[in-house]
Amino acid sequence: MESVTPARAKKMQRADRRERRRQIAASRDRDADDTALAAAITDLLDAEGVGPGDTVTLYEALPVEPPTAATTAALTARGLRVIVPITLPDLDLDWAYVADPARTPLGHNAIGDAALVLTPGLSVDREGTRLGQGGGCYDRALPRRAPGVKVVVMLHPGEFAADLLPRAAHDEVVDGVVTADGLTWCRRGD
Repeated sequence: MESVTPARAKKMQRADRRERRRQIAASRDRDADDTALAAAITDLLDAEGVGPGDTVTLYEALPVEPPTAATTAALTARGLRVIVPITLPDLDLDWAYVADPARTPLGHNAIGDAALVLTPGLSVDREGTRLGQGGGCYDRALPRRAPGVKVVVMLHPGEFAADLLPRAAHDEVVDGVVTADGLTWCRRGD
């Protein structure tokens, strides 16, 4: 019998997780989730000592992703510099200030200025394995963050995996998950 490689296992998981996400997103109150996520992330900022003048990465949510508009507003109101990814043709990430409508690229290494990294994902397991969309964008970018900077994935309730997800050698492990129900740590830094 042929063994299933991590890449093939992840591909199979992605199809299932995308369908599950569509169902979850359709059943959620997007406005309530937006407010709850912003509150949970504000609590996280306080706990991690992230404050005015610090940089935080975020992303601009697609309709089926956990909403980020209220989080963007909350981060900006706290005097944080919010940077969002620009996906490049080679699937690496550049960054731009969310407040810059021209999305002027800041460079690949702008993530190195972040005091907290908030990322999208399809699922995360208790060991911190993140299942993304499959392009490897964040796996390329996360090693450029400063040592000790936590990575937290924004998910819908019900997307935190009960079982372990497939992990390849290049996959970057994350520290936690935040949903409209609150924050769950997968592991606390080294």
